[in-house]
Amino acid sequence: MPSILQALYNSVSGLFSFSQGLNTISNNISNMNTPGFRGSDSFYENVMGDDGTRIAGTGEDTSEGQIEQTTNATNVAINGEGLFVLKDSQGSTYYTRSGQFQFNQDGVLVDSVNGYFVQGYDANGNFGNIDISSLKTLPAQATTTVNLTGNISPNDPTDKVSNITVYDAQGASHVLTVTLTNSNPNAATSTSAASGSSWTVAVTDSNGNSLGSGTVQFDSTGAPEAGFNTVTVNTTFGGQAQSIAFNFGTPGGLSGATSFHGTASSLAAQVKDGHAVIGISSQSFDQNGVLQLTYADSETKPGPQLALAAFADESNLQAIQGNLYLPPKDQVAQIGRPGTSYLGQIEGSSLEMSNVDLTQELADMIVIQRGYQASSRVMTVSSDMLQQLYDSTRS
Repeated sequence: MPSILQALYNSVSGLFSFSQGLNTISNNISNMNTPGFRGSDSFYENVMGDDGTRIAGTGEDTSEGQIEQTTNATNVAINGEGLFVLKDSQGSTYYTRSGQFQFNQDGVLVDSVNGYFVQGYDANGNFGNIDISSLKTLPAQATTTVNLTGNISPNDPTDKVSNITVYDAQGASHVLTVTLTNSNPNAATSTSAASGSSWTVAVTDSNGNSLGSGTVQFDSTGAPEAGFNTVTVNTTFGGQAQSIAFNFGTPGGLSGATSFHGTASSLAAQVKDGHAVIGISSQSFDQNGVLQLTYADSETKPGPQLALAAFADESNLQAIQGNLYLPPKDQVAQIGRPGTSYLGQIEGSSLEMSNVDLTQELADMIVIQRGYQASSRVMTVSSDMLQQLYDSTRS
């Protein structure tokens, strides 16, 4: 009689345990498309004294999920060890493998699911929120240099380069014209290059007002001569003094402007610097987690850098809502920069998907189903035997 009852209790414990195991599998399968989700396994143990089985606990699978590309430039994935560091508005710290990030209206990078602040390093190495509010625009910059390239034929009496757009310190644009007049009165008929060439350079604004002038000379090889390769204009734009150097190239070199006989004039201007106030056109994270900001003028500047955290045993992380984790009570997070020491690298415009193996989960589900069936059958047989025992006592 006691053995039959114990068999009944054992079968019930099996039903309970397999039900809990199925719950773990169902949670894994339901999150197979959740970015950064880590699947779990249920561990069974024998109850002392042949009292059946029970779930001893669950263990998290810390292997990496597959990394998939996305169209969002602020989505990031970790290729290797580490977790992203997040903080809520109260200053509580969380960790995650899900890099679904976006910039909020204040220019601060946040987790798009919970709105928690992503942690990283600024340009000075300070740890905190990734904030690009001060980097959204580049301030206006005054033009200081205009490079002249191409050829100016010594046989031409004049040459002109128009529509040269420069900027003042307030970001306002000004269109200038450079006019060159050949200092050799017989330029049109001369064929000798022995003496080089000399030109008077005049710079005017869009209204024809003179801003300055100077002289540029070329030697017999057609290269600019030292001391006569630059014309500097000192003017005033927007109430502020501004100096602009018109550079015709390195003395003795042929990489800038040249003056060759028998070659048509092709002089052109390239504004080296200066711009109006410009905004960000795009941003992306490189493999070291540094945010690369590209502005409307195609200029690229580095921004803040993502931070990663590592633990001695990630399987002991405490999972809470979503894809967030709290650190184990007996472990301290080791914070560092991606790609250094034991921390993985960053893949931009990507997300790490769940590490759930659907094939394995389905196989485990079949095993649990058979175990549940067997336990149910043992309970039925035990009940039948008890019924037969009770029936025999009444006869």
